[in-house]
Amino acid sequence: MKILIDFFPILLFFGAYKLYGIYVGTAVLMGATVAQMALIYAIDRRLQTMHKVTLVLILLFGTLTLLLQDDRFIKWKPTVLYGAMSLALAVAVWAMKKNFLKMLLGSQLALPEAVWHRLNVAWIIYCAFMSLINAYVVVNFSTEAWVDFKLWGYAFPLVFLVAQGIYVAPHIKSSESDETAA
Repeated sequence: MKILIDFFPILLFFGAYKLYGIYVGTAVLMGATVAQMALIYAIDRRLQTMHKVTLVLILLFGTLTLLLQDDRFIKWKPTVLYGAMSLALAVAVWAMKKNFLKMLLGSQLALPEAVWHRLNVAWIIYCAFMSLINAYVVVNFSTEAWVDFKLWGYAFPLVFLVAQGIYVAPHIKSSESDETAA
């Protein structure tokens, strides 16, 4: 069900764009994201920082898109979001010596420190890649192509998350076995 909640805004955006254009699509995306966050809040009784940042950026870039009638704002939002995430994770791990992934998920996953570090680096690289690929599509292709990329580009996070799960799985088993043995 969580995956449906995550895809809800982009699917509605895609449909609205195909039927009515970028500006209606942007308004639908904004409304769907607000609804998505309300649903997440109703289920979890809180929004994670990433949810809050995503909501603010969609509302900010969406408002600029609609007020200025300039689709560049909504198209650049993913570049800004992923770039900021990559930079924040990099600064945290290498300058502040903090691993935000471990801070967020450490209570749910018992992993060796080296695994947490590699996961954090993988997220830095992934977010930088997503930022760059979105920027490339925005600069070099039409709005129509960008919207198609946004829909079909969801293969990137799915592949990344599956690969991450495959990488983490053996370490979870050994961590749980260690706890059982103790």
